[in-house]
Amino acid sequence: MTWLRSSLFALAQIVVTPPYALLALATFPLPRLVRYRIISGWSRLMIWLARMIVGIDWRVEGREHLPARPAVILSKHQSAWETMAFQAIFPPQVHVLKRELLWIPFFGWGLALMSPIAIDRSRGVAALRAVARRGRERLAQGFWVVIFPEGTRVRPGERRPYQLGGAWLAAAAGAPVVPVAHNAGLLWPRNAFLKRPGTVTVRIGPAIDAGSRDPKSINQLAEEWIEEQQKALC
Repeated sequence: MTWLRSSLFALAQIVVTPPYALLALATFPLPRLVRYRIISGWSRLMIWLARMIVGIDWRVEGREHLPARPAVILSKHQSAWETMAFQAIFPPQVHVLKRELLWIPFFGWGLALMSPIAIDRSRGVAALRAVARRGRERLAQGFWVVIFPEGTRVRPGERRPYQLGGAWLAAAAGAPVVPVAHNAGLLWPRNAFLKRPGTVTVRIGPAIDAGSRDPKSINQLAEEWIEEQQKALC
């Protein structure tokens, strides 16, 4: 049944994505937030299909910690699930991502129209400055900024060094940081075709005030909270 459900879900993605990409392209003349609300409907549809076909449900803990103004979300990254589900859980947002994702046919076209912060990781400090500059612009436009500080998907129970880009942006913009932990990788593993039914828990931590802290301390506080929650979730 797991194989059958995963196959049906993959088929649904193949059927739905190309026409939705054409709809996304048609939103080009619209304002950024309007484009976002239309294009993010694809992610909401995928999460709904994952629940109906595969049986992946989800619950959120800690919504009361969300600040009233745009913030920087620093989150664990385990699968493709959270990149879509976050669009249903959090306010309108943009992701910091590697620019190569925008080159993927159909998917990348829609992604490019959602005002992401696409960076060239090989540029080092220049990439960090680009994140800070464009991140401040997006926050001013009313978007939240989602950053996966480990830079790539990590299996449940594992961890990688937390990069400073998100903390750097928060310090530069004076924006609060929202740490997020979850266990999506238990049901939707990294690069795995087979997906298992169950409930993903997304845990939102207390916002970190970045106004009086340097990027290193912001990053450390977020990492400590996230990794402590991961021990229980995974």
